[in-house]
Amino acid sequence: MKMIYGVKDKPKFGQLIVFAFQQLLAIMAATIAVPMIVGNGMSTSAALFGAGVGTLVYVAFTKAKSPVFLGSSFAFLGSMAAAFGGGVAVGLGYVGLIIGAFLAGLVYVVLAIIVKAVGVNWISKIMPAVVIGPTVAIIGLSLAGNAIGDLGATEAKFADGSPITQYACIFCGLVTLAVTMLCSVYGKKMGKLIPFIIGILAGYATASILYVIGEVSGFDAIKVIDYSAITSLFQDIKLSSFIAVPDFTFVKAFGSFGSLTPGYIGTIAVAFIPVAFVVFAEHIADHKNLSSIIEHDLLEDPGLSRTLLGDGVGSMVGAFFGGCPNTTYGESVGCVAITKNASVATIICTAVEAMIIAFIAPFVAFLSTIPACVMGGVCIALYGFIAVSGLKMLQKVDLDDNRNLFTASVILIAGVGGMVLKFGSVTITEVACALILGILTNLMLGRKKKDNKEDK
Repeated sequence: MKMIYGVKDKPKFGQLIVFAFQQLLAIMAATIAVPMIVGNGMSTSAALFGAGVGTLVYVAFTKAKSPVFLGSSFAFLGSMAAAFGGGVAVGLGYVGLIIGAFLAGLVYVVLAIIVKAVGVNWISKIMPAVVIGPTVAIIGLSLAGNAIGDLGATEAKFADGSPITQYACIFCGLVTLAVTMLCSVYGKKMGKLIPFIIGILAGYATASILYVIGEVSGFDAIKVIDYSAITSLFQDIKLSSFIAVPDFTFVKAFGSFGSLTPGYIGTIAVAFIPVAFVVFAEHIADHKNLSSIIEHDLLEDPGLSRTLLGDGVGSMVGAFFGGCPNTTYGESVGCVAITKNASVATIICTAVEAMIIAFIAPFVAFLSTIPACVMGGVCIALYGFIAVSGLKMLQKVDLDDNRNLFTASVILIAGVGGMVLKFGSVTITEVACALILGILTNLMLGRKKKDNKEDK
């Protein structure tokens, strides 16, 4: 897949700002969703700032060779909930988030040292194209329910409890998707490079028009947008209406470190460390996918050891500010694939924008008013591209060979079927389960001495 902007390319400053904002929109919903789900007063703007800082750390460790944004990891939701469990004080819970992220990041550091010592050839042997291709596809397919759920928003309600009509949501989402696709396929110059921004603006405008119609006609059911986040800022105008310092995790944790007990540290370790090994598998799949998109093997250059260090240390630093351990984002990879913009300069600018926007109250409020159905329309394209890029890896695999056929089959069915294993607070996601099952199947069935090059 030929990139319009390569990894080392630097778009003009004005374009760079716009391209970065598009990346930001792509990762925004998921990044702020994690602190919203965990609750306990976690700040969405702090999570956004933490993601930006973590991404800059990742870029530094990977020598600016890997064009992907790090956002809040959903895999650690159970672990983060465990930090606040058992009736612990909220402040101590924030201490637990920092310690947990440090321990999870430390796992990545140890794995990076091991990889540096033994190399990456073992990965190609246990994760050939027939294993990694379907696994990447599962990453996209496992998110399909989220995209369609946001698109339909069947059970969605506004803050006051009033329902949002499903058909109005679907209409706005499909307008967003249609405009995004048309810009990507038929757009000229900038239009082709920023299809998500144009699509989201089209969806937002459609939702605003429906709001006006609903307001004039009294038909509230078609009001699929909620402006309360913006209007509440200016009910009592003051400095915080414009500039607001995020509630950083380290600030909330300050003063509670003295309450730490060995038992609580053990609970945090058990909750976070095993999940780090699960996310390690997804880390490899994401980088394999990104490598195929930019046609450069990131596991070789800058090397898996560097991507692991970047991810692990970036996660530590990001959680120190935002509370959420970070991970490479499929939405970011999908954005690179669709826009054909692999410029790391864009990723760096995205990270800086995320950090700045975290302090700008009206902008954070505006982003929070983008209807879920609009983001659902965009995510259909994003997640679909991830799934298809995984399936493309299977093109040269001999599926007439039953060993390959069985390997790909068990991965797809386990992943699509939602095979999840839970051990206390530790959850092995469907992606990790599918990958592990695929590796075991591939090893059990054995390989011929002379395999096709793409299967080695």
